[in-house]
Amino acid sequence: MVFYFTSAVVNPPYTIYMGKDKYENEDLIKYGWPEDIWFHVDKLSSAHVYLRLPKGQTIHDIPPEVLIDCAQLVKNNSIQGCKMNNINVVYTPWANLKKTGDMDVGQIGFYRQKEVKIVAVEKKINEMVNRLEKTKVERFPDLAAEKESRDREERNEKKAQLQEQKRREKDEQRRKKEMEELKSYSSLMKDENMKTNQDGNDSDDFM
Repeated sequence: MVFYFTSAVVNPPYTIYMGKDKYENEDLIKYGWPEDIWFHVDKLSSAHVYLRLPKGQTIHDIPPEVLIDCAQLVKNNSIQGCKMNNINVVYTPWANLKKTGDMDVGQIGFYRQKEVKIVAVEKKINEMVNRLEKTKVERFPDLAAEKESRDREERNEKKAQLQEQKRREKDEQRRKKEMEELKSYSSLMKDENMKTNQDGNDSDDFM
């Protein structure tokens, strides 16, 4: 089971989701998308919360209001963190999550520590949490199928872009060839005119 939330503090709204338990977190780690940003309470146990960005956006494009929503949701879903003030929430792109065979269920590391960011959360803000909880939807998605569908769509887009690029290159080559042929033809016509003038009887000499 996956819980989905909607952060509508900006328009268009953003989708936030998290797994029910650590076993489901394993699937979320495995079938995450390149557009996903992972959130977790620093140094404490908490839910794995993901923010799905629109294509083309990066971690640097997250609106501040949405970032706060994610941090509040993570804090609220931490047994220890929800009772504490002044905690840190770490977040990083899904592609930076590192999972090895010797790790416990739900445990992860990072490939590049410098890509891990931190947002400080002073205290729980009930209004934010309640607003997000009202948008909560429970689903049983086929995460593998959704990931494959997303990847297939991306492959098709790249294929279409490549075909369009080849078409433009072909058109450009044809245009250059036509220009070269036109130049060659113009040069030939000029040479023919010069020969005609030289061979003609248009001399000013009189008998």
